[in-house]
Amino acid sequence: MPAVLDKPRTALAVRGLSKTYAGHLALDSLFLQIRTGEIHALLGGNGSGKSTTIKILAGVVPADPGGEIVVGSADPVGAHDWTPARAHAAGLRFVHQQPAVFPELSIAENLALGAEYPRGLGGRIDWHALNARTTELLERYEIHASPKTPLAALRAADRCRVAIVRALQDREDADSGVLVLDEPTAALPAAEVEHLLEALRGYAAAGQTILYVSHRLDEVLSVADRVTVLRDGRKVDTVEAEGLREADLIEMIVGRPLDRAFPAAPTDTTQDAAMTVRDLRGGPLHGVDLTVRKGEVLGIAGLLGSGRSELLRMLFGAYAVESGSMTLDGADYAPASPQAAIKAGVAYVPEDRQADALLCGESVRHNLTAGQGSSYFRRFLYQHRLERSDAQRSIGDFLIRVVSDTQPVETLSGGNQQKVVMARWLRRRPKVLLLDEPTQGVDVGARAEIYQLIRRATEQGTSVVLVVSEPEELAHASDRVAVLRGGRIVTVVERPIDAHKLTELMNLPEAAQ
Repeated sequence: MPAVLDKPRTALAVRGLSKTYAGHLALDSLFLQIRTGEIHALLGGNGSGKSTTIKILAGVVPADPGGEIVVGSADPVGAHDWTPARAHAAGLRFVHQQPAVFPELSIAENLALGAEYPRGLGGRIDWHALNARTTELLERYEIHASPKTPLAALRAADRCRVAIVRALQDREDADSGVLVLDEPTAALPAAEVEHLLEALRGYAAAGQTILYVSHRLDEVLSVADRVTVLRDGRKVDTVEAEGLREADLIEMIVGRPLDRAFPAAPTDTTQDAAMTVRDLRGGPLHGVDLTVRKGEVLGIAGLLGSGRSELLRMLFGAYAVESGSMTLDGADYAPASPQAAIKAGVAYVPEDRQADALLCGESVRHNLTAGQGSSYFRRFLYQHRLERSDAQRSIGDFLIRVVSDTQPVETLSGGNQQKVVMARWLRRRPKVLLLDEPTQGVDVGARAEIYQLIRRATEQGTSVVLVVSEPEELAHASDRVAVLRGGRIVTVVERPIDAHKLTELMNLPEAAQ
């Protein structure tokens, strides 16, 4: 008689989960089943329902009546009756994109904040017991550090792991409950990401069930067992991750193939130069020659540390130029500062929007009109109505999804924050727009909209210089790609652009130049 395979056990199931906000159906009858011991990825673009699902599971947002949540073998609970206390008692644990850890405190102190400080005589903290418990947890989760180590001394991936350990420390059984990770790698440097993913694989191998929310498709494919994709509040499908390609996931998320997720390149091209760069030197650059044509997207391909970002900052007057020359619209161009570059018609969107582009704490309106305040003065009076009207028009023109233009900019999704930053510059109709990783930290749906805005700008005459780390994205988004290696542009690739060829050109040894 043939052996009977055990059916996978279910760690978490949601059935008929819906949520309505002010008449808008944000989540529509979601059915989701997560198996014990798997890493289950939840994907989708802005407005797909990912965040709403996580908030309902955490009990911080009530679901519409009718759905139910089942954890393990427990009885079903109506989703509208689900609370944070019920979620915690059921074994659901959450680690968010910005984990609330305290770098100045020790590992032991950070873990104690997620539970309780052990007490000794007179109610004093029993540091010996706390350090012993922390040592046991560090050994169990293979974090090579001492309980007394300040969290700040750990690499970024290990700080995230401490947040995970803090969430799981009261779970004695590795295969009980569900760990929900909401964009856990979003704040990590690229070099640290694999360290965290390796740890997650180990946790899953030990029986821990993980619901993994991310917009980074390469990570999802490297770590997930199954993938569920949401679009417009509805489940598109749940599929096995093995054998999937990024292009397959993109098509599921945005509803069209990868090559149609990027706007079509223009058929009419010109050889006229908007900007020229000759023998530019400074920092890691050792003599860059470049021509940016009018109305084109010129991609810059190069490995991390090749000088891509430094090149953009030099063109913007924000990085010291040792020698070389530049022209803009045929005239000499040598900006001594970003202000001079802006005045000449050059705009720049930096890689780190949170630190270098957004005015956090300010409204969407003030972020859109930043640097343009003087244009709203009439007879010594500030024209608030005109500013509001302009901001609301920009919100529509640049596909920004907000409740109101007075909404704090930091409450927007990453994709909408980036569109606010781009709109600030594109409202000015710049001659040249410098973009450093404009789709970093945004989902594929927002990525498609950002490239739609870029193409609209080039159609209106703006030239774009684009730095993107992912060769596939760079190949689809660019009209031409200049390869930066060894501090110089070694070749310029014309359409059609092959991503594999770009990867090869970026990685060739210097002797092969």
